[in-house]
Amino acid sequence: MRKRLLVLALMAALPLRPLSAKPLDNGSLRQQVMDTERAFAQTMARRDHPAFTAFVSEEAIFFSGDKPLHGRQEIASWWKRHFEKPEAPFSWEPESVEVLASGQLALSTGPVRDSKGKVIGTYTSIWRLEGPGKWRIVFDKGSPVCDKP
Repeated sequence: MRKRLLVLALMAALPLRPLSAKPLDNGSLRQQVMDTERAFAQTMARRDHPAFTAFVSEEAIFFSGDKPLHGRQEIASWWKRHFEKPEAPFSWEPESVEVLASGQLALSTGPVRDSKGKVIGTYTSIWRLEGPGKWRIVFDKGSPVCDKP
């Protein structure tokens, strides 16, 4: 009986995947993250703060403002200011995405543009696969464009 309970406990801890499901190749995973990043960026363009918040992991850290923001709630509260006006103050798009061989974490990076389309910075985000096909952002940091001498 004890052995059977141990086997059942071990089986419950294993990730479930249908036997017929093939793991996605790296290119497909990169495309998933690229599509997710674009959908995340569209929340700003559509002025949809609740949708923006849904892309943020519960334990995410964003390097925004004077100090790092910890957790979905703190991030959502701080970023709400960017959704208050009718026009988005900035936009972003993925330029490059890389996914770990495990398929569990990904990095996306690309330009940030002001409301007129001028590149004002770059962003770097780390995404984590939190469910089948469900990527959520766990780290985010933007950097201003450096002026060339």
